[in-house]
Amino acid sequence: MLVLVAPGQGAQTPGFLAPWLDLPGVSDRLAELSATAGLDLAHYGTKAEAEEIRDTAVAQPLLVAAGLVAAERLLPGAGAPHAVAGHSVGEITAAAIGGVLSADAAMAFVRTRSTAMAAAAAVTETGMSAVLGGDPDTVVAHLEKLGLTPANINGAGQIVAAGTAAQLAALTADKPEKARVIPLKVAGAFHTHHMAPAVATLDALAGTLEVSDPALPYVSNTDGKVVTGGSEIVSRLVSQVSNPVRWDLCMDTFKELGVTAVIELVPGGTLVGLAKRALPGVATLALKTPDDLDAARAIVAEHGTQE
Repeated sequence: MLVLVAPGQGAQTPGFLAPWLDLPGVSDRLAELSATAGLDLAHYGTKAEAEEIRDTAVAQPLLVAAGLVAAERLLPGAGAPHAVAGHSVGEITAAAIGGVLSADAAMAFVRTRSTAMAAAAAVTETGMSAVLGGDPDTVVAHLEKLGLTPANINGAGQIVAAGTAAQLAALTADKPEKARVIPLKVAGAFHTHHMAPAVATLDALAGTLEVSDPALPYVSNTDGKVVTGGSEIVSRLVSQVSNPVRWDLCMDTFKELGVTAVIELVPGGTLVGLAKRALPGVATLALKTPDDLDAARAIVAEHGTQE
């Protein structure tokens, strides 16, 4: 039982798309996605510095495009996953792979999402920090005491705190018991009330999109549930920008579904790391470069559905 997952913002690194552009057709495909996004994604994925791709308005379309390109090279002829999921912006990638949105609609949605979230983030200096270790209930209580939001409850001993720069500085100075705090390379307090202005913008766009029911189970960040209606998935994509990501509950659902393998799309690593800790015995692979495609196809052939 194979689950295909897509990473969220912060996974991007300078030059991560460069080896993919050596594959036939990828440059043209990226140019098509760039036209919809209104960005030169080839530039940002190959030549841009870390600070350029840290920009929310760049990072999110770049990640969705990268995931779509990788999935389009992985799946044809190899079989298909049994379920899809994504972390935060990765949910848009998952929605496109699952057939809820076309690739163009997904790129239009993520472009609007990213610019609206960047505008919301510019109102107040905010950010996010990962809290690693400690008792989860104790960590959540500690964050709330400091006025922070547990914006991502990722499982496997990781909770991401979000709030103002001053609140995050207070967290660094006053860590939860038995926990480490690591600032993240994101430019805003995503999945908190600070993002509320972006919800109305996305809600207006959602009504204009052509939406289909998913062709395979789609596991939602909202509550870890499998959602079978396309309109409900898009509604959740709208509301999730100001609501916490419950990746821990998504992994619980993977387990209930009988997961035997997880492949994380480019630029993978984080979600596979969480799966290794939370889902012992499950085969995992982070699809980082085209060199990983053969191994990924072998996993699809062994654990996926065959057409």
